[in-house]
Amino acid sequence: MQFQQLQYFVAVAETRHFTRAAEAVHVAQPSLSQQIKALERELGADLFLRARGNITLTDAGEALLPLARRILADADTARHEVLELVQLRSGRVRLGATPSLCTGLLPDVLRAFHDRYPGVRLLIEEGGSHDLVRGLARGALDLALVVLPLPTASPALTTVELLREDLVVVSSPEAPRPGGGRRAVRISDLEGERLVMFRHGYDLRELTVAACRSAGFEPDFAVEGGEMDAVLGFVRAGLGMAVVPRMVAARSGRGLRVTPLSRPGLHRTIALAHRSDVAPPRAARELQRMLLER
Repeated sequence: MQFQQLQYFVAVAETRHFTRAAEAVHVAQPSLSQQIKALERELGADLFLRARGNITLTDAGEALLPLARRILADADTARHEVLELVQLRSGRVRLGATPSLCTGLLPDVLRAFHDRYPGVRLLIEEGGSHDLVRGLARGALDLALVVLPLPTASPALTTVELLREDLVVVSSPEAPRPGGGRRAVRISDLEGERLVMFRHGYDLRELTVAACRSAGFEPDFAVEGGEMDAVLGFVRAGLGMAVVPRMVAARSGRGLRVTPLSRPGLHRTIALAHRSDVAPPRAARELQRMLLER
């Protein structure tokens, strides 16, 4: 099995078209087809079903695809690691984080990192913890800021707890105060209130819904399905309240009323994660150090 064959296989799997795949990897289409056939012979299984111009993956192809992507990603990481200069004058860091952390925690840390290592490219991917864990598993990310606990089916990851963050209730200043105007509210005070809710798969959605159910009621959604910026915008417009991290509320508080939750409140634990079987590249290790020392 050759590295080049895996490149060609992934290109066909992603484009579902041999000619477009050949163009993407800058090779003649007959050469690409020959290499795919050679790979199939070596594996003893067809990887694609070819019917009337429609290209689909076989079961063998579906099994190979995530492994091939991971091999290619690991090779790409190794290439960048080797190319990094001793003084970190070049390189890249692929960092995943939830949108709320991109808004609240990362700007100051990334600014400090960029000031110290201006030649290092920062590639940021926003997503929920489930998506970020998958990105780490397939080698698409070097580091990720995730919410603990991790999904039960997570791959082998090394995690270091970074912070424990309080959640608060945000609402429009023109809307009635939650909890009858008390300085701090209970989760039970949100019963009957219209909430602006994040999309499915968003950690804050799952945490908020679980807290409401533990308090004995189902939350009432005025709007649902947004990312952090959209949720804050809907709250400012008076469509409802939302439960968000304190750091986000502090950075985005203009046009928002912020009300803390009374004890024990709601919290989330943020951790820095990377694959256990592959050490992060040097530039990523330096960013990791700065995050842990912040």
